[in-house]
Amino acid sequence: MGLINARKLNNFRRYIPLCIMCLPGIVYLLVNNYIPMAGLVIAFKEFNYRKGIFGSDWIGFKNFEFLFRTSDAFVITRNTILYNIAFIVINTIGSIITAVMLSEITNKIMLRIYQTVILLPYLISIVIASYLVYAFLSTDVGFINRSILPLLGKAPITWYQVPKYWPYILPIVNFWKGIGFTSVIYLSSIVGIDRSYFEAAELDGASKLQGIWHITMPLITPVVTMMLLLAVGRMFYSDFGLFFQVPMNSGAIYSTTNVIDTYVYRGLIELNNIGMAAAAGLYQSVVGFILVVSSNLIVRRINPENALF
Repeated sequence: MGLINARKLNNFRRYIPLCIMCLPGIVYLLVNNYIPMAGLVIAFKEFNYRKGIFGSDWIGFKNFEFLFRTSDAFVITRNTILYNIAFIVINTIGSIITAVMLSEITNKIMLRIYQTVILLPYLISIVIASYLVYAFLSTDVGFINRSILPLLGKAPITWYQVPKYWPYILPIVNFWKGIGFTSVIYLSSIVGIDRSYFEAAELDGASKLQGIWHITMPLITPVVTMMLLLAVGRMFYSDFGLFFQVPMNSGAIYSTTNVIDTYVYRGLIELNNIGMAAAAGLYQSVVGFILVVSSNLIVRRINPENALF
């Protein structure tokens, strides 16, 4: 018995440095993520600054009714879901293709240059990105209106006044800004694949595409699955800067750029309704949790090894 206790003590001592390393992250999670969860009660109250969070009057689900009984409820929900589906599909396919192409570069200097170039948009502020987009789309001085459309014999387009173009513009901007980060994640998985698999495939007469399809794709499937599950969990969240800053908050194109996050923000600014904003955040979190759990159950039924839990 004493020998077993001594072994347990030694094992505990062995993990003490790792526990100390984890401590700052654990404290951060507690302070930033878990303690503020007490504020979720605001979603069920008519918040009053004088009375405070716990002293404000309880109104049940009226904040949720205000959020979903408006005439814009269908539009913002539709936009949020469809844009996120488009982002997931386009970014996943594009990032995998980019990662595979980068993995084929043998020159280390050129590989670093390419990685830096595609990662740079992810690192710049969305405000800067919005003005770069404006430099292309400006009606008077934009590159497209001044240089490209005249060559095609087309009249200038008032991009920030016509809603029909933005379901194409926003996915392009999102792809340009986010492809660097996700492709680097997939690239790290591809680089970790044992090269002997590809060498054996070449000896058997497999082409480059066959090697990618039958070796690379199956081996990076767990990482792709994890990224997809995380993305699905944020299906009801939107990149606020992308939908607010890039369209320059133009009211004429709200029908195709207004999502739950921007709608709540505008409602908060105009009505100062903190309870409604809290209700929207709680709704997004609950739906995101359900989507992650449901998606993980589906993945676990198909291939348990690729499930998150």
